[in-house]
Formats: sequence, C-alpha cells, structure tokens
Amino acid sequence: MSDSPDTTRESARPERSSTRPSAAPGAERRLLFDRVMVAFTLFTLMVCTYLFATAPAALPETDVDDAETSVSVRALLEICAAENARVRNIYTSRIVGPGKKAGLSFSEDWLDPDVFAGPLPALFLRETARNLEKRPEPLGLFLGSDAPLSEANLFRGMQADEFAALRASGEPRHFFTADVGVHTAMFPDLAVAPACVDCHNEHANAPKRDWKLNDIMGATTWTYPKATVTLREALSVVDALRSSVREAYTTYAEKTQTFEDPPEIGELWPINGYYIPSPDTFMREVEDSVSKATLDRLIAER
Repeated sequence: MSDSPDTTRESARPERSSTRPSAAPGAERRLLFDRVMVAFTLFTLMVCTYLFATAPAALPETDVDDAETSVSVRALLEICAAENARVRNIYTSRIVGPGKKAGLSFSEDWLDPDVFAGPLPALFLRETARNLEKRPEPLGLFLGSDAPLSEANLFRGMQADEFAALRASGEPRHFFTADVGVHTAMFPDLAVAPACVDCHNEHANAPKRDWKLNDIMGATTWTYPKATVTLREALSVVDALRSSVREAYTTYAEKTQTFEDPPEIGELWPINGYYIPSPDTFMREVEDSVSKATLDRLIAER
C-alpha cells in the first residue's frame, strides 16, 4: 500500500463556497408562516381565556401588540347586541313563559317590595342598562319604540327617524349622533316569544294591540364614543355587559326569595316546575350560547 496521499480522491471533492448560501424561498415562507401562526395562537388563547372563563381574571401579558389589534365600533356594538338578544331570548322563553305556567308572576312594578313578581323582559333589559350606567366603560343601552308601553321609551327626533327607516327595512342602523358625540347602532327588537305578544296586546296602557310573533316591537339602541377600540378594551366592554346582565338576574333571584312562596333556586329551570336557575346557572347558559360567536367575530376583526 502506498503512503502517498490520494490526490485523485481529494481533487474529486467539490470546493466549499466562501459565501453562505441564501435561504431557499420555501424556507423563508415557512419562517414567515410560523411567525404568523405564533401571533395568531397567542391572540386566540387570550380571547378564549377571557370569553370562556366564568369569572375572567386580568388578561395575561402576551407578545401580541394590543395597539395593532383594533376592533371597529360597529363590530363591538354588533357583538353586544347579539349577546343581549340571546339574553333576552333565554329570559323570555325559558324564565318568563314557563315561569308563568309554573306559578311565577312578572310585573312592571316588580321592584315594589309589596309586589311578588319578577321583571318583564323589557324591564330586565332596563335593569341591565341601569347596571351598565354604573360601570366605567362608556357603553350605553336604551330600548325604545314608536308604540311603547311607557312614554319614557318613545323614540324622538333623529332616533325616531332612524327607527322609521329600520322598521321599513328590517335592518340595523348605524349612525353618528353629533349632538352628544357618540357612535350609535340600532337593532330590531322582535317579539320572539308568545309572552312578548300577550303582554303588549293585553297591557292597559298599550297604544297598539295587534302585535304578532316576530313583529318589530322596538329597537335596542347602543352607543359608544370611540370609532375603534383595542382588543383589550373590546373584551372589557363585553365583560361589562355580561356583568350587568348577571347583576340584573341576581337582583331578580334575590327578589324571589322575598315572595310568600319563594321558588327553589339551583340547577333547575321553570320548565321543571316551581324553580328558577341560580345566577351561575343562568349565566353559564348565556355564555355557552354566545361565546363562540363573539370569539369568531373578534377573530374576523383581526
């Protein structure tokens, strides 16, 4: 065997380039995709944690730049209106309707200590709106109509004009109320259950007595002073609405315990008998039915 180097083998090896080869286009696209997916995952986890928790804690710090995650006031008010509509539907169809059959009463004078009754659906919304007024978030809520049971709920001025357009088209209205400097959204308030129709047609002060199921009885009007909000601010507003709903329902539940014959509060609903759900049970039903749609809308804004 020769001890001399194998020059043939050495010369066959390719010389290394003195410059580093650039990344392949596919690798660059993959790196960009990975970065986008990390940001999107952090965003989704933050929203899920906030929306699906029973009592959301402070949002965790993440690498997502909150200033870059903006939500339009239109989307924010549509989210609030959709959640409120679901609350109204649950309260009307699962509390008021079956509750009357089970022996519960509902009255516009429900806050009177001598009246053993709960709030009518419109008054449950009014209680929610009153609770919102006590919150630092500047979200406004008003239920109005062109044929209300109470004069205080009659639309006037610009809002009356907008409601006339809503009634004609059946579509929500979005506009800016310049005199008070707020963005406004108006959504149809429908007769979603027989209890709505019966109450309004039979009321002593009813200016209209021929309501039918699914008629536009009025409109929920929402206001907010800013054209856009951060994701964190949007979540705070949604939380304010849910907390106000919980407070309204808790007030009702506590009132029932002053009745001469108080219903049992727990996991059961009036359809099961002389029961009402606890605030936790009621809110769990609300949150289970609205959180996915709210999350989807916030992700769409992203």
